[in-house]
Amino acid sequence: MAKVTITMLALFFLLYILPLGIRPMVIPDETRYAEIGREMVEAGDWVVPRLNGLRYFEKPILGHWLHALSIKLLGKNTFAIRLPSALAVGLSALMLFFLVRRFTGDTLAAIVAASVFLTCLEVYGVGAFCALDSIFSMLITASLIAFFFAFMEARSRRRTVFLIVSGVACGLAFLTKGFLAFMIPVIVIIPFGIWQRQLKEMVCEFLVLAITAVLTALPWCIMIHLREPDFWHYFFWVEHVDRFLSPHGGQHPNPFWYFIPFILGGALPWTPQIIAVVYELRKVPRKDPLLRFAACWFLFPFLFFSACRGKLGTYILPCFPPLIVLFAIGLRREFATGTGKTFGSPGRVSAVYIIVIVGVALLLTQALIPEARIYRPDETWKLLLLTIGLLTYAVLLIQAGRATGYARKFVFSCLAPLLLMFSAHFIIPDRLTEKKTPGEFLRQQEDRISQNTILVSDNRLAPAVCWCYNRSDVYVLGSTGELDYGLEYDDSKHRLFDIDRFRELITANSGKERVTLVTLTRLYIEYEHLLPKPVLKDMQNGFLFAQFAPSAPTTAESTLVPK
Repeated sequence: MAKVTITMLALFFLLYILPLGIRPMVIPDETRYAEIGREMVEAGDWVVPRLNGLRYFEKPILGHWLHALSIKLLGKNTFAIRLPSALAVGLSALMLFFLVRRFTGDTLAAIVAASVFLTCLEVYGVGAFCALDSIFSMLITASLIAFFFAFMEARSRRRTVFLIVSGVACGLAFLTKGFLAFMIPVIVIIPFGIWQRQLKEMVCEFLVLAITAVLTALPWCIMIHLREPDFWHYFFWVEHVDRFLSPHGGQHPNPFWYFIPFILGGALPWTPQIIAVVYELRKVPRKDPLLRFAACWFLFPFLFFSACRGKLGTYILPCFPPLIVLFAIGLRREFATGTGKTFGSPGRVSAVYIIVIVGVALLLTQALIPEARIYRPDETWKLLLLTIGLLTYAVLLIQAGRATGYARKFVFSCLAPLLLMFSAHFIIPDRLTEKKTPGEFLRQQEDRISQNTILVSDNRLAPAVCWCYNRSDVYVLGSTGELDYGLEYDDSKHRLFDIDRFRELITANSGKERVTLVTLTRLYIEYEHLLPKPVLKDMQNGFLFAQFAPSAPTTAESTLVPK
């Protein structure tokens, strides 16, 4: 058991912790959550979340607390802002391990559950990113697992303890992403209670969970209401009712089937094995409580998310833990019966063929079609590392097929994608990331910025500008985007500029600090003819940095940039 623990910790550290600080920060999500945490530390205000000094009420407080604490402990860097997400994945894997081991009595199945979860593409991609989804999914996982432990516990005192733990986790999930934290347990527990023919008992237990969740979230809920009475109106109606139920789709409208490819693609490299294991699940006794609970946990949230109009790929993340539990249950059945479908030759050979074809296609494209090259000439080492990762993947899959015993087959299958996954942080082509990572460009201009410099930016780049220059007073030019709500307050309206006001700002600062504009190049091109000629202009990778001399004249006719 000690060897297993060390191996699992090494796997987690290699994939999730070691490379966290390698990649530059990505706009808009990472810069947004990182900046809210930074401003929380700087201002010492741990109640009202703010972005660029403006009220930002799209999410509650817990995720921002975690990012702020990480920054306070580890400093202002990419490692610190991504660490909470990575740790959330590790805790989720640990909980899955204990759940499967406790209720199957099979340590190998528990190892399978934790390992497969850690190496799923969606789990890995979101877990190495600064966002709230991994944290939210971990807390929902904790709440539902604790509830299942309570359901299976015969002793009333221990059952109550598990229910309280479940409620605390649910309350913390609410403080991370809102009312969805209450909805998911309801749509899992009620169908499970009906299936078990114990709905009345479960409703009573759910009341303990719900009361504990409310008490957990209540202190901050009261504090934010006292500080910002409009928070709950905006947060409930705009961020929940409109986003999830609006017939117009709210944000990110997508079709009902949208999450199906995210489940299949997100489960890679285990998708072929998961499909094969579905066959074995049909033979598992239907009365198995863990099977029933995992099925309800996966199916009903999946249907709920699919029915909502607003969809993003990360929303489906809470469905992966139960999917992995189902996989572990089915694979355990296969281990026992020896049917060999999961690691059979057809699936293994097909996977190897696909990997080889992808590798050859990349090499031929890079060598023969210059206009379609993914990597630039100075990135040849990235292509080489990608090729080595693909070859390692194929060789270890072949070895998995040749190995005797399911434990060895699984180990080789689990090791196969590790080099490719670890190297993913290094091999992403610059052309795919440079337009989403302004950090290096902004740092190049750092010597031209002081704490008195007047900064103006578009809504998309403003959080990155704030983060890089340690500012929370950047003026917003043009459309408001996600800063719209904060800019509607009387004490913040002056922070929004159209082209007329921006030109007036340049003129009004005659003899003072130069006015600095940081924006997307495509936006600047639209209104460049309406502004004075900048005394300094630098454009790289779709980003623009310009400084204007206060006395520079303009003869252009002004027009407004639409809000």
